[in-house]
Amino acid sequence: MLRVLLIDDDIELCQMMAEYLLAEDFALEIANDGEAGARQALSGNFDLVVLDVMMPRFNGFDALRLIRTSSQIPVIMLTAKGDEIDRIVGLELGADDYLSKPFNPRELVARLRAIQRRVSTRNQQIGEVIRAGSIAIHSAERVIEWRGQALEITTTEYSLLEVLARNAGRVVSKSELYEQALGRPESRYDRSIDVHVSNLRHKLGMLEDGRSPIQTVRGVGYQFIAG
Repeated sequence: MLRVLLIDDDIELCQMMAEYLLAEDFALEIANDGEAGARQALSGNFDLVVLDVMMPRFNGFDALRLIRTSSQIPVIMLTAKGDEIDRIVGLELGADDYLSKPFNPRELVARLRAIQRRVSTRNQQIGEVIRAGSIAIHSAERVIEWRGQALEITTTEYSLLEVLARNAGRVVSKSELYEQALGRPESRYDRSIDVHVSNLRHKLGMLEDGRSPIQTVRGVGYQFIAG
């Protein structure tokens, strides 16, 4: 049973989501304050956080910053409909995915299931190590080593980099990355993959020849260079 923490000051929405998620066999706890919710997220008692951006005093971005100081727990951000800036900022701060309010509860369940499937694959890949140049991916532990050092990355960044490294030297289309790394189809105007790739480039740094290990192939997708 996936243990979900919902951090949102909208009492009515929280009650509705509690009924829906419990009926879908999720274990759910609710926090209506951003700071208190962030500290609950760091308790180790949850598998995933659903976090609203628009909260008074300590908003969703503040909460996400606090969570990411010491945890890579998967986080889905709830953003205002049509506010692309909130979505991009959330992803840049380390959110794994987002949903725009108002949303269909079934869509949230689908996002939760997608992350659950990604995390559960570790149980099916015991002992597998993927190597491509300076990268080593330990599938069972979901740990990625780059040049001998473990990378601090989110669940989604891990899934994205694993797909790219498995296909090192081949161009992987954005649609493939959405399906395989995010567990959902690519949608129009969605820049999630681009922002996650930007975060990964920052964490990986440059190859000896000055190139990024993740190359953009315009109009197609991305290619991992096994440097």
